[in-house]
Amino acid sequence: MVAVVDDASLIRDSVGLLMPGLDVVAAVATVEELLRRRPVADLVLLDLHLANLEAQPDVRQGVAAIRAVTGRGYRVCVYSQEERRFVLAACLAAGASGVVAKALPTGRAEQLFREVAAGGVVVPQSVVGILEVLVRRDCITLLSERQRQLLHGRARGLSYAQVAKQLFVSESTLRGYWLDLTRSLSESLRSLTPAEIEHALGLAPGDLLEFWPGEGTDARDWWRVGSGG
Repeated sequence: MVAVVDDASLIRDSVGLLMPGLDVVAAVATVEELLRRRPVADLVLLDLHLANLEAQPDVRQGVAAIRAVTGRGYRVCVYSQEERRFVLAACLAAGASGVVAKALPTGRAEQLFREVAAGGVVVPQSVVGILEVLVRRDCITLLSERQRQLLHGRARGLSYAQVAKQLFVSESTLRGYWLDLTRSLSESLRSLTPAEIEHALGLAPGDLLEFWPGEGTDARDWWRVGSGG
């Protein structure tokens, strides 16, 4: 069962029709409406940009919206046009279990939504590259050598089949490794501070403050994060 939060009525009305494998139990325009209705759902599909803050200053979006929804016990998958990799990484750091691009074919998007609803973690390729750098520079350390090899291959765009051949394991075994790895990386990402990530990636102090979740974040602070839709 899936709930959809998107201010575009076309998206709200079409998800259930175009993705017949999803049982859409609620389709609303704001996080506030979702939390008022409290539908029973295995997953919430959440757009990042939900309203014009000047017209509706109390509407939560971006990282603030992710935190509000996950704080009520929902699994969240961001469904957005956003492409900036630090913004997407910040979504995972704020508690989202997946990020799916609206540009993907509907069949592929539905498959990814089902993976997240079943307990998986979907990490965009651009964010995999960030995580690989953090692991390589010992900012994230709780990984086995095999997991590091797998992350290295995936960060370079290799398919499961290609990496499986390199590591002499079956593709199905590798997919199981990847599920465990993405869960571990997602949890580790949530514990990092902007300063730690800036240092590991060679960024200037304060470069991530526009994107990275922090205590007391509200909708106004995250207008830029949600601006990609």
